[in-house]
Amino acid sequence: MNFPQGAAPRPRPHTPGRVRWWIVWTLFLSTVINYISRQTFSVLAPLITAQYHLTHTDLAKILGAFQVSYAVTWLLGGIFLDAIGTRIGLALAVVFWSLVNIFTGFASSVVGFASFRFLLGIGEGLNWPGASKTVAEWFPSEERSIAVAIFDSGSSVGGAIAALAIPLIAIALGWRAAFVVSGMLGFVWLFLWLRAYHPLDRHPRVSQDEASFIRAGQEVPVISAERGVRRWLQLVRQRNVWGIVLGRALTDPIWWFYVFWLPQYLSDARGFSLQRIALFAWMPFIAADLGNFTGGFISGYCIRRGVSVVRARTWVCAVSCLPMLAGIPAAGVHNVYAALALICFALWGYASWSTMGLTLPSDLFPQDVVATVTGLSGLAAGLVGSVFTIAVGILVDRFSYGPAFLIAGLLPLLATACLLLLIRAPQNVQDTRTVH
Repeated sequence: MNFPQGAAPRPRPHTPGRVRWWIVWTLFLSTVINYISRQTFSVLAPLITAQYHLTHTDLAKILGAFQVSYAVTWLLGGIFLDAIGTRIGLALAVVFWSLVNIFTGFASSVVGFASFRFLLGIGEGLNWPGASKTVAEWFPSEERSIAVAIFDSGSSVGGAIAALAIPLIAIALGWRAAFVVSGMLGFVWLFLWLRAYHPLDRHPRVSQDEASFIRAGQEVPVISAERGVRRWLQLVRQRNVWGIVLGRALTDPIWWFYVFWLPQYLSDARGFSLQRIALFAWMPFIAADLGNFTGGFISGYCIRRGVSVVRARTWVCAVSCLPMLAGIPAAGVHNVYAALALICFALWGYASWSTMGLTLPSDLFPQDVVATVTGLSGLAAGLVGSVFTIAVGILVDRFSYGPAFLIAGLLPLLATACLLLLIRAPQNVQDTRTVH
Protein backbone atom coordinates (compact mmCIF):
# COMPACT_ATOMS: atom_id res chain seq x y z
CA MET A 1 0.00 0.00 0.00
CA ASN A 2 1.39 3.46 -0.95
CA PHE A 3 0.96 6.42 1.37
CA PRO A 4 1.02 10.13 0.53
CA GLN A 5 3.91 12.25 1.65
CA GLY A 6 3.77 12.91 5.39
CA ALA A 7 1.83 9.74 6.24
CA ALA A 8 4.14 7.27 7.91
CA PRO A 9 3.38 3.83 9.29
CA ARG A 10 2.78 3.80 13.02
CA PRO A 11 5.30 1.88 15.09
CA ARG A 12 3.65 -0.97 16.93
CA PRO A 13 4.02 -0.25 20.65
CA HIS A 14 4.56 -2.79 23.36
CA THR A 15 1.10 -3.83 24.60
CA PRO A 16 1.36 -4.81 28.27
CA GLY A 17 -1.44 -6.66 30.00
CA ARG A 18 -4.37 -8.73 28.75
CA VAL A 19 -7.25 -7.64 30.98
CA ARG A 20 -8.95 -5.70 28.17
CA TRP A 21 -8.98 -8.82 25.99
CA TRP A 22 -10.57 -10.93 28.74
CA ILE A 23 -13.27 -8.29 28.98
CA VAL A 24 -14.00 -8.21 25.24
CA TRP A 25 -14.17 -12.00 25.06
CA THR A 26 -16.73 -11.88 27.87
CA LEU A 27 -18.70 -9.44 25.70
CA PHE A 28 -18.35 -11.94 22.86
CA LEU A 29 -20.06 -14.55 25.05
CA SER A 30 -22.90 -12.18 25.93
CA THR A 31 -23.45 -11.59 22.22
CA VAL A 32 -23.40 -15.33 21.52
CA ILE A 33 -26.04 -15.90 24.19
CA ASN A 34 -28.01 -12.89 22.95
CA TYR A 35 -28.27 -14.42 19.48
CA ILE A 36 -29.01 -17.93 20.67
CA SER A 37 -31.96 -16.51 22.63
CA ARG A 38 -33.04 -14.31 19.74
CA GLN A 39 -32.77 -16.99 17.09
CA THR A 40 -34.59 -19.67 19.08
CA PHE A 41 -37.92 -18.43 17.76
CA SER A 42 -36.69 -17.85 14.20
CA VAL A 43 -35.17 -21.34 13.94
CA LEU A 44 -38.36 -22.90 15.29
CA ALA A 45 -40.64 -20.67 13.18
CA PRO A 46 -41.39 -23.34 10.53
CA LEU A 47 -42.55 -25.71 13.30
CA ILE A 48 -44.52 -23.06 15.21
CA THR A 49 -46.18 -21.59 12.11
CA ALA A 50 -47.29 -25.06 11.03
CA GLN A 51 -48.67 -25.93 14.48
CA TYR A 52 -50.62 -22.68 14.90
CA HIS A 53 -51.39 -22.10 11.17
CA LEU A 54 -49.68 -18.71 11.06
CA THR A 55 -49.37 -16.69 7.86
CA HIS A 56 -46.16 -14.92 6.85
CA THR A 57 -47.87 -11.67 7.87
CA ASP A 58 -48.52 -13.13 11.35
CA LEU A 59 -44.89 -14.18 11.54
CA ALA A 60 -43.78 -10.70 10.47
CA LYS A 61 -45.84 -9.14 13.28
CA ILE A 62 -44.15 -11.39 15.85
CA LEU A 63 -40.69 -10.64 14.49
CA GLY A 64 -41.49 -6.95 14.13
CA ALA A 65 -42.58 -6.68 17.78
CA PHE A 66 -39.04 -7.60 18.80
CA GLN A 67 -37.51 -5.06 16.46
CA VAL A 68 -39.63 -2.14 17.66
CA SER A 69 -38.72 -2.59 21.34
CA TYR A 70 -35.16 -3.49 20.43
CA ALA A 71 -34.83 -0.26 18.47
CA VAL A 72 -36.18 1.93 21.26
CA THR A 73 -33.97 0.20 23.82
CA TRP A 74 -30.86 0.89 21.74
CA LEU A 75 -31.50 4.59 22.35
CA LEU A 76 -32.96 4.59 25.86
CA GLY A 77 -30.60 1.78 26.83
CA GLY A 78 -27.62 3.81 25.62
CA ILE A 79 -28.68 6.72 27.83
CA PHE A 80 -29.32 4.29 30.70
CA LEU A 81 -25.87 2.71 30.33
CA ASP A 82 -24.14 6.09 30.11
CA ALA A 83 -25.84 6.94 33.42
CA ILE A 84 -25.58 3.66 35.38
CA GLY A 85 -22.44 2.13 33.85
CA THR A 86 -21.94 -1.07 31.91
CA ARG A 87 -21.14 -3.44 34.79
CA ILE A 88 -24.57 -3.31 36.42
CA GLY A 89 -26.45 -2.33 33.27
CA LEU A 90 -25.41 -5.35 31.20
CA ALA A 91 -25.87 -7.70 34.16
CA LEU A 92 -29.49 -6.58 34.56
CA ALA A 93 -30.08 -6.79 30.81
CA VAL A 94 -28.88 -10.38 30.48
CA VAL A 95 -30.91 -11.58 33.46
CA PHE A 96 -34.02 -9.90 32.05
CA TRP A 97 -33.75 -11.23 28.50
CA SER A 98 -32.90 -14.73 29.76
CA LEU A 99 -36.06 -14.86 31.88
CA VAL A 100 -38.18 -13.55 29.03
CA ASN A 101 -36.77 -16.15 26.64
CA ILE A 102 -37.60 -18.94 29.09
CA PHE A 103 -41.21 -17.76 29.40
CA THR A 104 -41.58 -17.51 25.61
CA GLY A 105 -41.78 -21.29 25.66
CA PHE A 106 -45.20 -20.98 27.32
CA ALA A 107 -46.76 -18.82 24.56
CA SER A 108 -49.47 -20.26 22.31
CA SER A 109 -50.82 -17.42 20.14
CA VAL A 110 -49.70 -14.57 17.90
CA VAL A 111 -50.37 -12.09 20.71
CA GLY A 112 -48.46 -14.23 23.21
CA PHE A 113 -45.40 -14.71 21.02
CA ALA A 114 -45.41 -11.05 19.99
CA SER A 115 -45.64 -9.89 23.62
CA PHE A 116 -42.69 -11.99 24.73
CA ARG A 117 -40.68 -10.98 21.68
CA PHE A 118 -41.38 -7.34 22.53
CA LEU A 119 -40.04 -7.88 26.05
CA LEU A 120 -37.04 -9.78 24.69
CA GLY A 121 -36.12 -6.78 22.56
CA ILE A 122 -36.10 -4.53 25.63
CA GLY A 123 -33.44 -6.66 27.29
CA GLU A 124 -31.37 -7.51 24.24
CA GLY A 125 -31.24 -3.93 22.99
CA LEU A 126 -28.79 -3.06 25.78
CA ASN A 127 -26.05 -5.44 24.62
CA TRP A 128 -24.53 -3.47 21.73
CA PRO A 129 -24.55 0.02 23.28
CA GLY A 130 -22.99 -1.51 26.39
CA ALA A 131 -20.38 -3.41 24.44
CA SER A 132 -19.49 -0.36 22.33
CA LYS A 133 -19.16 1.77 25.45
CA THR A 134 -16.89 -0.85 27.03
CA VAL A 135 -14.65 -0.91 23.96
CA ALA A 136 -14.41 2.89 24.03
CA GLU A 137 -13.34 2.72 27.69
CA TRP A 138 -10.90 -0.16 27.45
CA PHE A 139 -9.20 0.01 24.03
CA PRO A 140 -6.91 2.42 22.16
CA SER A 141 -8.12 3.53 18.73
CA GLU A 142 -6.05 1.12 16.64
CA GLU A 143 -7.33 -1.92 18.56
CA ARG A 144 -10.99 -0.95 18.62
CA SER A 145 -11.98 -2.45 15.28
CA ILE A 146 -10.60 -5.83 16.35
CA ALA A 147 -12.32 -5.54 19.73
CA VAL A 148 -15.61 -4.70 18.03
CA ALA A 149 -15.08 -7.56 15.57
CA ILE A 150 -14.63 -9.95 18.50
CA PHE A 151 -17.79 -9.04 20.38
CA ASP A 152 -19.87 -8.48 17.25
CA SER A 153 -18.80 -11.84 15.83
CA GLY A 154 -20.71 -13.36 18.71
CA SER A 155 -23.88 -12.63 16.74
CA SER A 156 -22.69 -14.90 13.95
CA VAL A 157 -21.46 -17.61 16.31
CA GLY A 158 -24.66 -17.43 18.33
CA GLY A 159 -26.77 -17.61 15.18
CA ALA A 160 -24.81 -20.61 13.94
CA ILE A 161 -25.08 -22.41 17.28
CA ALA A 162 -28.81 -21.73 17.38
CA ALA A 163 -29.26 -23.06 13.84
CA LEU A 164 -27.41 -26.24 14.77
CA ALA A 165 -28.53 -26.89 18.33
CA ILE A 166 -32.06 -25.55 18.70
CA PRO A 167 -33.62 -27.97 16.15
CA LEU A 168 -31.91 -30.89 17.85
CA ILE A 169 -33.16 -29.80 21.28
CA ALA A 170 -36.66 -29.32 19.88
CA ILE A 171 -36.64 -32.76 18.27
CA ALA A 172 -35.41 -34.40 21.48
CA LEU A 173 -37.35 -32.44 24.13
CA GLY A 174 -40.00 -30.42 22.30
CA TRP A 175 -39.88 -26.87 21.02
CA ARG A 176 -40.98 -25.32 24.31
CA ALA A 177 -38.01 -26.86 26.11
CA ALA A 178 -35.67 -25.25 23.57
CA PHE A 179 -36.64 -21.81 24.89
CA VAL A 180 -35.92 -22.89 28.46
CA VAL A 181 -32.50 -24.34 27.60
CA SER A 182 -31.38 -21.27 25.63
CA GLY A 183 -32.69 -18.95 28.33
CA MET A 184 -30.61 -20.58 31.07
CA LEU A 185 -27.33 -19.66 29.37
CA GLY A 186 -27.50 -16.04 30.52
CA PHE A 187 -27.17 -16.99 34.17
CA VAL A 188 -23.87 -18.76 33.48
CA TRP A 189 -22.57 -15.63 31.77
CA LEU A 190 -23.57 -13.39 34.69
CA PHE A 191 -20.92 -14.94 36.94
CA LEU A 192 -18.18 -14.44 34.32
CA TRP A 193 -19.15 -10.82 33.66
CA LEU A 194 -19.19 -9.69 37.29
CA ARG A 195 -15.75 -11.21 37.74
CA ALA A 196 -14.21 -9.90 34.49
CA TYR A 197 -15.48 -6.33 34.22
CA HIS A 198 -14.74 -3.27 36.35
CA PRO A 199 -14.14 0.32 35.17
CA LEU A 200 -10.60 0.95 33.96
CA ASP A 201 -9.66 3.22 36.87
CA ARG A 202 -10.96 0.75 39.49
CA HIS A 203 -10.18 -2.67 38.04
CA PRO A 204 -8.40 -4.84 40.64
CA ARG A 205 -6.34 -6.78 38.09
CA VAL A 206 -5.30 -4.21 35.49
CA SER A 207 -1.65 -3.13 35.57
CA GLN A 208 -0.53 0.47 35.48
CA ASP A 209 1.32 -0.24 32.22
CA GLU A 210 -1.83 -1.54 30.53
CA ALA A 211 -3.94 1.37 31.80
CA SER A 212 -1.35 3.87 30.54
CA PHE A 213 -1.16 2.12 27.16
CA ILE A 214 -4.94 2.28 26.77
CA ARG A 215 -5.21 5.95 27.72
CA ALA A 216 -2.28 6.95 25.49
CA GLY A 217 -4.03 5.47 22.44
CA GLN A 218 -7.43 7.07 22.95
CA GLU A 219 -7.72 9.98 20.55
CA VAL A 220 -11.06 11.49 21.61
CA PRO A 221 -11.90 13.10 24.96
CA VAL A 222 -13.21 10.92 27.76
CA ILE A 223 -15.81 13.51 28.78
CA SER A 224 -17.79 15.68 26.35
CA ALA A 225 -17.78 19.46 26.79
CA GLU A 226 -21.56 19.85 26.96
CA ARG A 227 -23.91 18.42 29.57
CA GLY A 228 -27.65 17.77 29.87
CA VAL A 229 -30.01 18.96 27.13
CA ARG A 230 -27.26 21.00 25.46
CA ARG A 231 -25.29 17.81 24.90
CA TRP A 232 -28.27 16.28 23.10
CA LEU A 233 -28.78 19.36 20.95
CA GLN A 234 -25.10 19.37 20.05
CA LEU A 235 -25.20 15.70 19.09
CA VAL A 236 -28.23 15.90 16.79
CA ARG A 237 -26.65 18.82 14.91
CA GLN A 238 -23.51 16.88 14.05
CA ARG A 239 -23.14 15.41 10.57
CA ASN A 240 -21.14 12.50 11.98
CA VAL A 241 -24.14 11.45 14.06
CA TRP A 242 -26.38 11.42 11.00
CA GLY A 243 -23.80 9.60 8.92
CA ILE A 244 -23.69 6.80 11.49
CA VAL A 245 -27.48 6.82 11.94
CA LEU A 246 -28.32 6.69 8.22
CA GLY A 247 -25.56 4.19 7.49
CA ARG A 248 -26.80 1.72 10.08
CA ALA A 249 -30.49 2.34 9.33
CA LEU A 250 -29.91 1.29 5.72
CA THR A 251 -27.68 -1.73 6.40
CA ASP A 252 -29.11 -3.40 9.51
CA PRO A 253 -32.39 -4.36 7.77
CA ILE A 254 -30.28 -6.64 5.55
CA TRP A 255 -29.05 -8.53 8.60
CA TRP A 256 -32.56 -8.74 10.05
CA PHE A 257 -33.85 -10.11 6.78
CA TYR A 258 -31.35 -12.95 6.59
CA VAL A 259 -31.35 -13.69 10.33
CA PHE A 260 -35.11 -13.74 10.82
CA TRP A 261 -36.30 -15.05 7.48
CA LEU A 262 -33.60 -17.50 6.37
CA PRO A 263 -35.01 -20.58 8.19
CA GLN A 264 -38.52 -19.83 6.92
CA TYR A 265 -37.18 -19.17 3.40
CA LEU A 266 -35.34 -22.50 3.37
CA SER A 267 -38.55 -24.21 4.47
CA ASP A 268 -40.90 -22.36 2.08
CA ALA A 269 -38.85 -21.91 -1.07
CA ARG A 270 -36.33 -24.75 -0.80
CA GLY A 271 -38.42 -27.41 0.98
CA PHE A 272 -36.02 -27.89 3.91
CA SER A 273 -37.13 -29.92 6.94
CA LEU A 274 -36.17 -28.83 10.46
CA GLN A 275 -33.30 -31.33 10.42
CA ARG A 276 -32.01 -30.03 7.08
CA ILE A 277 -32.26 -26.44 8.30
CA ALA A 278 -29.97 -27.47 11.17
CA LEU A 279 -27.47 -28.84 8.63
CA PHE A 280 -27.25 -25.74 6.45
CA ALA A 281 -28.66 -22.60 8.13
CA TRP A 282 -25.51 -22.07 10.21
CA MET A 283 -23.28 -21.48 7.18
CA PRO A 284 -24.19 -17.82 6.50
CA PHE A 285 -23.46 -17.00 10.13
CA ILE A 286 -19.94 -18.38 9.84
CA ALA A 287 -19.45 -16.27 6.72
CA ALA A 288 -20.59 -13.23 8.71
CA ASP A 289 -18.16 -14.14 11.48
CA LEU A 290 -15.32 -14.07 8.96
CA GLY A 291 -16.60 -10.72 7.72
CA ASN A 292 -16.38 -9.21 11.21
CA PHE A 293 -12.69 -10.06 11.43
CA THR A 294 -11.97 -9.17 7.80
CA GLY A 295 -13.16 -5.61 8.36
CA GLY A 296 -11.50 -5.36 11.74
CA PHE A 297 -8.10 -6.62 10.63
CA ILE A 298 -8.01 -4.59 7.41
CA SER A 299 -8.91 -1.30 9.07
CA GLY A 300 -6.45 -1.95 11.90
CA TYR A 301 -3.73 -2.75 9.37
CA CYS A 302 -4.41 0.48 7.47
CA ILE A 303 -4.25 2.53 10.67
CA ARG A 304 -0.92 0.98 11.62
CA ARG A 305 0.37 1.80 8.13
CA GLY A 306 -0.42 5.51 8.48
CA VAL A 307 -4.01 5.88 7.22
CA SER A 308 -6.19 8.02 9.47
CA VAL A 309 -8.67 6.17 11.66
CA VAL A 310 -11.80 7.54 10.01
CA ARG A 311 -10.41 7.13 6.49
CA ALA A 312 -9.62 3.48 7.20
CA ARG A 313 -13.10 2.78 8.55
CA THR A 314 -14.99 4.41 5.68
CA TRP A 315 -12.74 2.80 3.04
CA VAL A 316 -13.57 -0.65 4.42
CA CYS A 317 -17.29 0.22 4.27
CA ALA A 318 -16.98 1.32 0.65
CA VAL A 319 -15.44 -2.01 -0.34
CA SER A 320 -17.71 -4.12 1.88
CA CYS A 321 -20.97 -2.87 0.36
CA LEU A 322 -20.17 -4.63 -2.94
CA PRO A 323 -20.40 -8.27 -1.75
CA MET A 324 -23.87 -7.54 -0.35
CA LEU A 325 -25.12 -7.28 -3.94
CA ALA A 326 -24.66 -11.05 -4.18
CA GLY A 327 -27.93 -11.51 -2.30
CA ILE A 328 -29.94 -10.25 -5.27
CA PRO A 329 -29.52 -13.34 -7.49
CA ALA A 330 -29.78 -15.73 -4.52
CA ALA A 331 -33.56 -15.95 -4.74
CA GLY A 332 -33.51 -16.76 -8.45
CA VAL A 333 -30.86 -19.44 -8.79
CA HIS A 334 -32.19 -22.97 -9.11
CA ASN A 335 -29.45 -24.70 -7.15
CA VAL A 336 -29.98 -24.36 -3.40
CA TYR A 337 -26.26 -24.63 -2.66
CA ALA A 338 -25.49 -21.78 -5.05
CA ALA A 339 -28.18 -19.72 -3.31
CA LEU A 340 -26.60 -20.43 0.08
CA ALA A 341 -23.15 -19.52 -1.26
CA LEU A 342 -24.46 -16.16 -2.51
CA ILE A 343 -26.16 -15.48 0.82
CA CYS A 344 -22.92 -16.33 2.63
CA PHE A 345 -21.00 -13.89 0.44
CA ALA A 346 -23.57 -11.14 1.09
CA LEU A 347 -23.43 -11.64 4.86
CA TRP A 348 -19.63 -11.66 4.76
CA GLY A 349 -19.76 -8.18 3.27
CA TYR A 350 -22.45 -7.03 5.67
CA ALA A 351 -20.50 -8.10 8.75
CA SER A 352 -17.36 -6.31 7.57
CA TRP A 353 -19.41 -3.14 7.04
CA SER A 354 -21.21 -3.54 10.37
CA THR A 355 -17.96 -3.82 12.32
CA MET A 356 -16.94 -0.41 11.01
CA GLY A 357 -20.37 1.07 11.74
CA LEU A 358 -20.19 -0.10 15.34
CA THR A 359 -16.62 1.15 15.77
CA LEU A 360 -17.13 4.67 14.41
CA PRO A 361 -18.98 6.09 17.47
CA SER A 362 -15.98 5.31 19.70
CA ASP A 363 -13.68 6.85 17.06
CA LEU A 364 -15.64 10.08 16.75
CA PHE A 365 -17.23 10.84 20.11
CA PRO A 366 -16.24 11.17 23.80
CA GLN A 367 -16.69 8.04 25.91
CA ASP A 368 -19.59 9.44 27.92
CA VAL A 369 -21.78 9.73 24.80
CA VAL A 370 -20.63 6.65 22.85
CA ALA A 371 -23.50 4.49 24.11
CA THR A 372 -25.97 7.29 23.38
CA VAL A 373 -24.77 7.76 19.78
CA THR A 374 -24.68 4.00 19.28
CA GLY A 375 -28.18 3.79 20.75
CA LEU A 376 -29.50 6.51 18.44
CA SER A 377 -28.18 4.65 15.41
CA GLY A 378 -29.66 1.42 16.76
CA LEU A 379 -33.04 3.10 17.18
CA ALA A 380 -33.07 4.17 13.54
CA ALA A 381 -31.79 0.78 12.37
CA GLY A 382 -34.38 -1.11 14.40
CA LEU A 383 -37.31 1.01 13.25
CA VAL A 384 -36.34 0.75 9.59
CA GLY A 385 -35.65 -2.95 10.10
CA SER A 386 -39.09 -3.53 11.64
CA VAL A 387 -40.76 -1.83 8.68
CA PHE A 388 -38.74 -3.99 6.30
CA THR A 389 -39.64 -7.14 8.26
CA ILE A 390 -43.35 -6.35 8.00
CA ALA A 391 -42.90 -5.58 4.30
CA VAL A 392 -41.17 -8.93 3.73
CA GLY A 393 -44.11 -10.79 5.26
CA ILE A 394 -46.57 -8.96 3.00
CA LEU A 395 -44.39 -9.40 -0.09
CA VAL A 396 -43.99 -13.13 0.49
CA ASP A 397 -47.72 -13.65 1.10
CA ARG A 398 -48.61 -11.74 -2.07
CA PHE A 399 -45.66 -12.37 -4.38
CA SER A 400 -42.40 -14.16 -3.46
CA TYR A 401 -39.08 -13.68 -1.70
CA GLY A 402 -37.53 -12.16 -4.83
CA PRO A 403 -38.39 -8.46 -4.18
CA ALA A 404 -37.07 -8.72 -0.61
CA PHE A 405 -33.72 -10.08 -1.83
CA LEU A 406 -33.54 -7.25 -4.37
CA ILE A 407 -34.12 -4.52 -1.79
CA ALA A 408 -31.67 -6.11 0.64
CA GLY A 409 -29.00 -6.06 -2.06
CA LEU A 410 -29.45 -2.42 -3.05
CA LEU A 411 -29.78 -0.74 0.36
CA PRO A 412 -26.05 -1.02 1.22
CA LEU A 413 -25.10 1.18 -1.73
CA LEU A 414 -27.28 3.99 -0.38
CA ALA A 415 -25.99 3.42 3.15
CA THR A 416 -22.38 3.69 2.05
CA ALA A 417 -23.07 6.85 0.07
CA CYS A 418 -24.53 8.47 3.21
CA LEU A 419 -21.49 7.43 5.22
CA LEU A 420 -18.97 8.77 2.71
CA LEU A 421 -20.82 12.08 2.28
CA LEU A 422 -21.40 12.81 5.96
CA ILE A 423 -18.60 11.32 8.09
CA ARG A 424 -15.66 13.61 8.80
CA ALA A 425 -12.86 13.29 11.37
CA PRO A 426 -13.28 15.95 14.09
CA GLN A 427 -10.44 18.43 14.39
CA ASN A 428 -9.43 17.10 17.81
CA VAL A 429 -8.60 13.64 16.40
CA GLN A 430 -6.80 14.67 13.23
CA ASP A 431 -3.04 14.36 13.39
CA THR A 432 -0.01 13.83 11.22
CA ARG A 433 -1.21 10.37 10.26
CA THR A 434 -4.19 11.76 8.36
CA VAL A 435 -4.08 11.01 4.65
CA HIS A 436 -5.00 14.02 2.46
